[in-house]
Amino acid sequence: MNLILFERDEITRPLSRGDPRAEHLLRVLGRREGDTFDAGLVNGPRGKGTLVAVATDALQLSFVWGAESPAPAPITLIVGLPRPQTARDILRDATALGVTAMHFVTTDKGESSYQRSTLWSTREWRRHLVLGAQQAFDTRLPEVTCGRSLLDVVGRVPERAVRVALDHYEATTGLAGFRFAAASSPEVVLAFGPERGWSNAERAVLRGAGFALAHLGGRVLRTETAVVAAVTLARAQLGLI
Repeated sequence: MNLILFERDEITRPLSRGDPRAEHLLRVLGRREGDTFDAGLVNGPRGKGTLVAVATDALQLSFVWGAESPAPAPITLIVGLPRPQTARDILRDATALGVTAMHFVTTDKGESSYQRSTLWSTREWRRHLVLGAQQAFDTRLPEVTCGRSLLDVVGRVPERAVRVALDHYEATTGLAGFRFAAASSPEVVLAFGPERGWSNAERAVLRGAGFALAHLGGRVLRTETAVVAAVTLARAQLGLI
């Protein structure tokens, strides 16, 4: 944890010794009474925490807050719902890269049972957002939805957004050839198919919604790898690297 995040309702009560953040403070960072550490409020400011007291069952903390975290990158992801472990990696790493939103959609070639995973049914997914934000020294968590249809999500894309669907099979242009920064403060929407790829019907939906098809080269990548590569290219185009 490069930044330890707290919810607003947590900062006025002791932190249980059983909480992973307490373990991190005491054993990983080696903090003792009176020491400070980097802290943040989820979707709020960053600042400094102080370890006021260490008891057998809890830590007493105090906080001083500074400036709000910068706004996230104007990048939205649409992802064909992948297997849960892949989704966990995407949730964490795309948050670390600073995307605005992630929409995990049902697709023709996707596995419908993935939606019933405990990742989604128990809100475990949010923990992976927090891990990504803490890694990036940020407090902002992206919007996340799961289980909507591709048609529904692409129908709500802002009109001025740059729209690109990653497709290894039919795309003839590399993603690096797109000029995301051509518009003033553009929004970028990147769509990724499920592990078996887009169906022909879904390609028609995407093209009809104004998405261009692009590839990431001749190598076949895992979905989580493709997401990191594509977001990094978009961030570079937007001048965020």
